Amino acid sequence: MQAVWMLFSSLMFATMGVCVKYASAHFNSSELVFYRGVLSIVFMASYAHMSGTSLRTRFPAMHAWRSVVGVMSLSAWFYAIVHLPLATAMTLNYMSSVWVAAFMVGGALLLGRSGRKGPSQGPLVLTIMASFAGVVLLLRPVLDQNQSFAGLIGLMSGLGAAFAYMQVMAIARMGEPEIRTVFYFSVGTAVAGALGMMFQGVSPWDWQQALWLPPVGILASLGQLSMTRAYSMSAHHGGTLMVANLQYSGIVFAALYSLILFGDNIPLMGWAGMALIILSAIAATVLRARAAPYAPAEER
Repeated sequence: MQAVWMLFSSLMFATMGVCVKYASAHFNSSELVFYRGVLSIVFMASYAHMSGTSLRTRFPAMHAWRSVVGVMSLSAWFYAIVHLPLATAMTLNYMSSVWVAAFMVGGALLLGRSGRKGPSQGPLVLTIMASFAGVVLLLRPVLDQNQSFAGLIGLMSGLGAAFAYMQVMAIARMGEPEIRTVFYFSVGTAVAGALGMMFQGVSPWDWQQALWLPPVGILASLGQLSMTRAYSMSAHHGGTLMVANLQYSGIVFAALYSLILFGDNIPLMGWAGMALIILSAIAATVLRARAAPYAPAEER
């Protein structure tokens, strides 16, 4: 059953990307971030009330820092969704697992320099190299279409998501429930979006086009809660690895949306890069899990 929850979560995140892409034709990026935050606040506050979870926290500074990192990653991801094929933007964002593996390799190298012997990082290094080879293949069509800046922003969204992931892990170790973490991230998202709107302005309101906005926040919340449910149902190491790898099905859903809804033309080189990144990310997840228990991924 946990596999179904993770597949549902991946579908929700991919569908959220579709809504962002459609809404971007009528609302600027700050507005999208703002409405994603506000709607998620309402959703998570209602869910917390129904589940009897208090929203009071003893770690406001940690939530604030997590929100700063998460909002930067989210904004970069939204920008990539708007300017790149949905499948490409989704794949670059899911590079977060590979970035975390790169951080692990860096930490191991520092241990070696300090005279302490860490575990062998050879397989992880090969995985990281393969993943970035996939990035080169994936972004080659983007460069040919003069979308290099959007490609770089998409790559940075994955890097930001990796930092956010590590911050979520730190907060979880403090005993904070997932509902509270998602709620305060939503608050930070709404605040950041409101500040951005002061500079980008507010688009003319059209109720028909505004119908794309509610799903952005609701689908993001459903995706995160479903992901949490999938991990909580994994009673053993193998089950955790299974759901961790199934999250990459979101790239497959995004690719189908790209082809069916937007008619994106992704050349063979792009598909090859996408496949290489997925395989490398799965390998990185498995190798990381051997070193430490896997925790739920970051919010999107």
